[in-house]
Amino acid sequence: MADLAAAGFRAVICNRPDGEGPDQPVFEEIRQAAQAAGIEAAFLPVASGKVTDDQAGAFAGLIDRLPRPVLAYCRSGTRSATLWSLAEAARGRPLPEIIAAAKAAGYDMTGVARRIANGGRTPVDGTSLHHDVVIVGGGAAGIAAASSLKARKPDLDIAIIDPADIHYYQPGWTMVGGGVFDARTTARTMASLIPPGVTWIKAAVAAFEPDARAVILDGCRVITWRALVVAPGLKLDWTAIPGLAETLGRNGVTSNYRYDLAPYTWELVQGMKSGRAIFTQPPMPIKCAGAPQKAMYLSADHWRRQAVLSGIDINFCTAGAVLFGVKDYVPALMSYVERYGIHLRFQERLTRIDGPARTAWFTRTDAAGQTSTVERGFDMIHVVPPQCAPDFVKVSPLADADGWVDVDPSSLRHRQYDGVYGLGDVCNAPNAKTAAAARKQAPVVAHNLLRDLGLISGGDAVYDGYGSCPLTVERGRIVLAEFGYGGKLLPSFPNWLIDGRRPSHLAWLLKERMLPWMYWKAMLRGREWLAKPKPALPASAQ
Repeated sequence: MADLAAAGFRAVICNRPDGEGPDQPVFEEIRQAAQAAGIEAAFLPVASGKVTDDQAGAFAGLIDRLPRPVLAYCRSGTRSATLWSLAEAARGRPLPEIIAAAKAAGYDMTGVARRIANGGRTPVDGTSLHHDVVIVGGGAAGIAAASSLKARKPDLDIAIIDPADIHYYQPGWTMVGGGVFDARTTARTMASLIPPGVTWIKAAVAAFEPDARAVILDGCRVITWRALVVAPGLKLDWTAIPGLAETLGRNGVTSNYRYDLAPYTWELVQGMKSGRAIFTQPPMPIKCAGAPQKAMYLSADHWRRQAVLSGIDINFCTAGAVLFGVKDYVPALMSYVERYGIHLRFQERLTRIDGPARTAWFTRTDAAGQTSTVERGFDMIHVVPPQCAPDFVKVSPLADADGWVDVDPSSLRHRQYDGVYGLGDVCNAPNAKTAAAARKQAPVVAHNLLRDLGLISGGDAVYDGYGSCPLTVERGRIVLAEFGYGGKLLPSFPNWLIDGRRPSHLAWLLKERMLPWMYWKAMLRGREWLAKPKPALPASAQ
């Protein structure tokens, strides 16, 4: 108790019943020692494994009443962590935050996830809904997977879980920021895109219970499944850069990574006649690794066409050490870097921004690993936020050590749990996180899932890591980067038609006219043009 007082604690809660172990001081001894040390002590005994709702309520009351900071303890700390978790849930704290905080302290609260999702109370309704296939996420990957499944088995019972009303064609936002597309053409209602015969559960996921083959929704509804497809995309962490969230959309601060901000990018580009323009790229992985450069090249091309480029200082500040991860495309990109007079700032990560002061701070890492801070003023800055898996995925049993859904990169099955599959931006396969990747992954997941359920025959389908990044280097020309695992080039067209290593007008027409149509009319409807899954090679041929 004296050590606790010296550490700054002002109160202690004992959650361990007297007499639980022979070497255990009883609470009266604890109370006296606490009083001598100037600490207030409270007794809320809880039997191991039997935390009740009333006890959780009493714990919350003690936390409110006692002077802080408070230390709660039992034998291992699990009962105290459980009481804290349930009390926090009753206050309205989101389940992923509670589980993440407990996990950081060394406690796994997934076993009481349903109670946490139910506001810290034991659910009284044990009923649940059941579907043969449950897909978490109604974005490009989730809807494409549902459509590919329906194309193979029209009578399959499928549910998509997603709370959003609007579905966005996010690859189009670069073109919005470049004045090519109208933002409204990139948005459609979710209801219009859910495949016929698929149930749409308009709710948010709170937790996964893969051992019970269950998904827990906010409000503690339970959905059980024979097969689970996890495709909720990733999280854009705007708050990870101090000052950014407060200034987005004004003070010259913009981002094509948000529907409402891409038009502001074009507004800034049109209005800029001189000054400094900064384009940032955070550490990988991010959604569409080429998008930060696309915004820069289209902006620079507009300034060139308006004959103001010479008066604009363009800086590309990237946390990476190279311009693009696949070296075959770098020469073409470097020719445009030189044409536009762009200053490349490698291994610089945006760490703070002051919009009204038009100032940004970067952390630079040198070859020896030493860091320093660089301050830069700006007239316009295009920011790409740090990105991570959604919170409810990061804290789940499905996640790897970095928070991504842990899948086999070839089959896209979960490495640990049978009947679970991942695709799209949320999985940890080492491919580029692009819509083109999801287009190729969806048929692979559909085939392997149905094969595992015994509904179709044949061997595994394999995903080769295909991703595509149409790099808009100028209005009317694109470097069409197509590659797979290990940077292997995987062109869709012969070189005489489109050589992806060189800027092409035909590739621009593909991006501007064909890809949106393919997205809405083919990918999201189960038409697997240029995306038929490949069978696994027999062992003798590998």
